[in-house]
Amino acid sequence: MFNFGFGQDVGIDLGTATVVVYVKGKGIVLREPSVVAVNNITGEVLAVGQEARRMLGRTPGNIVATRPLRDGVISDYTVTEKMLKHFINKVCGKFIFAPRIMICIPSQVTEVEKKAVIDAATQAGARKVYLIEEPIAAAIGAGIDISKPCGNMVVDIGGGTTDIAVISLGGSVVNTSLKVAGDKFDEYIVKYIKKKYNIMIGERTAEDLKVNIGCVYPKIQDTEMDIRGRDLVTGLPKTITVNSSEMLEALIEPAMMIVDAVHSVLERTPPELSADISDKGIYMTGGGCLVDGLDKLLQEKTGINVMIAQDTVSCVALGTGKALDNLDVLEGKTPR
Repeated sequence: MFNFGFGQDVGIDLGTATVVVYVKGKGIVLREPSVVAVNNITGEVLAVGQEARRMLGRTPGNIVATRPLRDGVISDYTVTEKMLKHFINKVCGKFIFAPRIMICIPSQVTEVEKKAVIDAATQAGARKVYLIEEPIAAAIGAGIDISKPCGNMVVDIGGGTTDIAVISLGGSVVNTSLKVAGDKFDEYIVKYIKKKYNIMIGERTAEDLKVNIGCVYPKIQDTEMDIRGRDLVTGLPKTITVNSSEMLEALIEPAMMIVDAVHSVLERTPPELSADISDKGIYMTGGGCLVDGLDKLLQEKTGINVMIAQDTVSCVALGTGKALDNLDVLEGKTPR
């Protein structure tokens, strides 16, 4: 049905925080932050990915380091297109044939948002664009056989969205998508530090706190970390020590929003599939699920065994790549 020797097949996990690119036959070839630095006056792209991330919060007036995706959808179309073009060129070189690209999207995006993704990828040089829902790609990437008539539950926590789906026979039976994920955790940390210590910290410091000492389930041993921020009273830089029990206070609210969403999906799941899920457990994927204790919290609140997939950050991109091998199967089910 398809001529697989023609051009390259590329799978892209277009994430709010990270872009992961899979090339058929090579595996994952690129993993970079979805940040772009643009010159405000000329509109020229100065840096993309890791280099641009270093500039976040540190640029002069004429340069803006932005994240063109917010909450899992494109918020700045032009910059997203430039970012995609940069990554596609980096991966494919100057291609003779335009690549076919499969991009994953949150499970509950609108037709307009789907069109924005397709247009951005086409403008960036794709010959044909396919879309796949994030939870389905995550399930394939986690090594779950989704073609069988039995229920699998996937909770994919990314940077901008958490996608929860019960999958059977290659499609999602019940799903939901909420805009509470890794970025929201960072926001709650910034708010907490501001409220408790009257100190303003940046996104990157909040992320460091989340990664190093963040938790949503009580730890046996408290850990601590020194951070620097701006004192809102004196306006001067100040160093404070934050411990993991404070992080628990800061992060429990967004973590419970995710648990409640999982609960509501379970309530809407047909009984036969519910039985399958209680046997097999819940699979967690995405970088956001690495917050310490999130699996324990979910297991405690649902009473169902929770497993974190291997290589969680790459799960969706791997699934997108594997789906490229079965384009003929997905043809009928993939929105274009």
